[in-house]
Amino acid sequence: AGELEIDLSGHRATHAGQVIQLTPIEFNLLATLAQHPGQTFSRAQLLDRLHGVAYDGFDRSIDAHIKNLRRKLEPDPGQPRYILTVYGIGYKFTDEV
Repeated sequence: AGELEIDLSGHRATHAGQVIQLTPIEFNLLATLAQHPGQTFSRAQLLDRLHGVAYDGFDRSIDAHIKNLRRKLEPDPGQPRYILTVYGIGYKFTDEV
């Protein structure tokens, strides 16, 4: 999307040609969202995809990972272009960039 490039096989992301240092969880979260632009994922769905097991409960760790991703990826983390919040539901990767 735009200046952001995600190399799934190389397990890395670049923005404007600069490699972005991501943790394995951050990369997997980014890859999950970016492979389905415009699709909204709930926190539970993202936890299931990241950990490979059904998660029964309420966990805000996804919010922390999203915050970290935005800080690393977004030109202005307060006005995200790539990873968007769908209030009351979860997150999605933009389909407009």
